[in-house]
Amino acid sequence: MDLKKLVATELHGHVAEHLSEQEVLDLLEKPKHSEHGDIAFPAFSLAKVFRKAPQMIATELAEKINNPAIAKVEPVGPYLNFFLNKDLISAEILKEITNEKSAFGNSDFGKGQNVPIDMSSPNIAKPMSMGHLRSTVIGNALANIVEKVGFKPIKINHLGDWGTQFGKLIVAYKKWGDKEKVEQDPIAELLKLYVHFHEVAEEQPELEDEARAWFKKLEDGDEEATELWTRFRSESLKEFMSVYDMLEIEFDSFNGEAFYNDKMDEVVELLEEKDILTQDRGATIVDLEKYNLNPALIKKSDGATLYITRDLAAAIYRKRTYDFALSLYAVGNEQSNHFKQLKAVLKEMGYDWAENMHHIPFGLITQGGKKLSTRKGKVILLEEVLNEATSLALEQINLKNPTLENKEEVAKQVGIGAVVFHDLKNDRLNNFDFILEEVVQFEGETGPYVQYTNARALSILRKADVELDLNASLNLSDDYAWDVLKLINSFPDIVMTAFEKFEPSVIAKYSLHLSQAFNRYYANTKVLVEDDARNARLVLVKATSVVLQESLRLLGVKAPDRM
Repeated sequence: MDLKKLVATELHGHVAEHLSEQEVLDLLEKPKHSEHGDIAFPAFSLAKVFRKAPQMIATELAEKINNPAIAKVEPVGPYLNFFLNKDLISAEILKEITNEKSAFGNSDFGKGQNVPIDMSSPNIAKPMSMGHLRSTVIGNALANIVEKVGFKPIKINHLGDWGTQFGKLIVAYKKWGDKEKVEQDPIAELLKLYVHFHEVAEEQPELEDEARAWFKKLEDGDEEATELWTRFRSESLKEFMSVYDMLEIEFDSFNGEAFYNDKMDEVVELLEEKDILTQDRGATIVDLEKYNLNPALIKKSDGATLYITRDLAAAIYRKRTYDFALSLYAVGNEQSNHFKQLKAVLKEMGYDWAENMHHIPFGLITQGGKKLSTRKGKVILLEEVLNEATSLALEQINLKNPTLENKEEVAKQVGIGAVVFHDLKNDRLNNFDFILEEVVQFEGETGPYVQYTNARALSILRKADVELDLNASLNLSDDYAWDVLKLINSFPDIVMTAFEKFEPSVIAKYSLHLSQAFNRYYANTKVLVEDDARNARLVLVKATSVVLQESLRLLGVKAPDRM
């Protein structure tokens, strides 16, 4: 139920000559304190046209408002404070949510249009570290959110399966590799070789030239280079899949960098046709000075193509294949300049649809305030973190509820959910320090706290063991219930805000606020006491659980029934 719209429509009837309904709606505010009502209208905007002080306008308007859904209107200084009819509105909100269930908050805004999301994208032959968590879970949450507002998400794992690192790996493998060891534990062994390469290359920089030469061989289809590359890729992918299975994240495409090898010549041809290529010290570039950007390097002087050429090919391929309405790239903040260049080159090529491509940048996960890095071998493996989180969750379950059925399964949902939720509750662009023991707490601003609140709601409903009656009186007017009602009613707006900002933290923070409000309600209300309002209270408990479960689902977090 759109409470702001209800007030805007009523108010507009009295100011229609001066403000449109949309203008009234845009001016409405949520008061900081509940004693100032549910919605406030600042009368300043009417002072000029009414030629009166805002205080007087507020007082005169208050006398004209007459709507059964509005209990009272109080002018306070230049503000008009609206107090809504709690009994009437609570019944409407509870019916709507209980009937719509998980579809509450759905919209057809996207009209079924495609939204490819470039996400996760780990590098072949390197383990999935904590550094890969952000792109994976932000991309997955965005896929759920765009689907909720009516688009069709296409999750693309743009694997890092091409590039000079393969030259380095091939050199390292040929110099120091042990075939048996690599077959037994591919990623760990390949990582050791990769780290060793960088250590030795600091003393012997000529190794970098060897690596470049081997990568060129790979680009030219050399049999030995291709065979090693294929082996490195398939073994890595198997290991990645075990992590994705733990997170319960699936992809629609694993077309990585190598997929575009045969599509880059066309890009260079298109750039030539449009006459936007220039030569600079032997390299082929697109001048982007008019965008205040450095030139985009399309081909190096040795003829090797670059990352941006591949991303141009990918963007054009995705537009042709999916005819996208939006194309999202959940990629770290350090790539911001690259994506600005990518869009600028596409615009230079005359592709207006580049405007619908959005880089979704994010900050770093740090440890002790320092960046996690693969090159120097300081790797925190994602799979190990998820397993450890599960163990910590199991410890807490054993303390709180030792007789719980399916403890191991619940511990997995809570532990892994805790890691995902912690990532997503932080504003995307912020860096944050990761301390696992804090993340898996059942109290505080954590995923387990939200899961536990939902499990508590379901436990109340099991204890009540009654059929809920939506036709009976659903009037709830106490302050604690009203706080919960207003929050659950705002869920559709929260979803739309999360979509508009491409910001899953909006939903994570909302779920924490709702959990806190519900726990305050529970602490101050005898929900199960036998009286006339018992059914209404239980419907509120049910509606809260519906919204909490859907919030968690959008974030990619499970909601166990019992904890």
